[in-house]
Order: sequence, then structure tokens, then C-alpha cells
Amino acid sequence: MPKRIVIAIDGPASSGKGTVARAVARSLGFAYIDTGAMYRCVALLASRAGLSLSDADGLSQLTDRLRFEFVWLGGMLSIVVNGEDLSDAIRFESVGRGASNVAVHAQVRSALVLRQRAMADEGGVVMDGRDIGSVVLPDAALKIYLDASVDVRAKRRHQELIQKGQSIPLETIRAQVSERDQQDRERTESPLVQVDDAVYLDTSALSPQQAAQIIIDLAWERA
Repeated sequence: MPKRIVIAIDGPASSGKGTVARAVARSLGFAYIDTGAMYRCVALLASRAGLSLSDADGLSQLTDRLRFEFVWLGGMLSIVVNGEDLSDAIRFESVGRGASNVAVHAQVRSALVLRQRAMADEGGVVMDGRDIGSVVLPDAALKIYLDASVDVRAKRRHQELIQKGQSIPLETIRAQVSERDQQDRERTESPLVQVDDAVYLDTSALSPQQAAQIIIDLAWERA
């Protein structure tokens, strides 16, 4: 690619952001930053430390002590925090709900946004989350809003949990996905939105590979 651009991918829970963003990054030889995983790590470590997820000052102090690294191990991306691989531990549904609670605090968001921007400074980055195109990287060369119906997203999440040995009824997961959607869209700090210059991509009927290829083609056009 003649120019190592920055690609921002936003969208609701279980829209396929992570899978698609990883595929795009690997194809283009870019770094991949999973911002949602960073919030999950804060939520997990706060829980371990006995911190309330409503304790903004405590969460902010905890976040300041964290050092995040994204490391490719074969074909898998791991998130390492202060030397500990938390990739599997943060993927429980309870941690995901905790991440949404953590994300409402301005102090935590500010601390993480500064780190995310630093990671993207040199370009050649694919970053996904809820507020990447709107807040974290508003000048990104390519912005994508990845979406899918609630039913499709719930089924995807259900299948993902089954593969990890977690048995949760589909209707429970659908309710949790809807609840997270509402919380993410209605929060005061950096709500989930589709910015005007983002390309809308509905993945309900697309495979991850098909969605990734569309973004890859757009990236070549922008570069």
C-alpha cells in the first residue's frame, strides 16, 4: 500500500468488528488495536481489585497504572496488560457488561483515548470500537460503521460462547446485546454513533471474509 493510512471501524456489540478488523489488518500488514478489549481489561482488573465500576476516581487511578500491548501469536492476537495475557479472561459476557459500565466514566475514557491515539500516530493501523471515528481518530482516512441486525448479532455471540464452553440461552444473550446497544448509544461520554463520513456496512448477510474484502478495497482507494 503506497500510504499507511489509519482505518477506524465502529459498530455495536457482536457486529463482527473484531473479526473483520483483524482480517483487514493482517491482509494489509497493519497493526490492529482492539479498544473494546482495553475497556474489558479495566473492568476485569477492577473486579479483581474489588473496585466498584461506579468508582470513577478508583478506575482512573487503576487505568493509569496499566500498560497495554497487542501481540500476534501465530494467527491469534493477544492483549497483554502489565505482562499478563488477558485475552481469554476478558471474553466472558459479564466482563463485556462491565466494560460498558467502565466506559461511561470520562476520566477512564480520556486516559485510554490518549493511549489509543499514540498507537495510531505512525499510521498503518486498524482500530475498532464504539467511538473511533467520532472521538479517538476523527481524522482517520477511512471510517467504517459495521452493523448487523440484533438477531444476527445475538446468534453470533451465542455461537461464540458455545465454542468457548459457555452455555447461555439465546434469548438471554439477545436481551444483553440490546441492553448494551442502549447503554452504548445513550451514554453521555462518547456514545456510539455513525459519523457522517463513515461508510455504512451491514454484515447481516456477509461472511467476515466478505466484509473484510470490502474494507480492504476501500482502503486501497483511499490510499
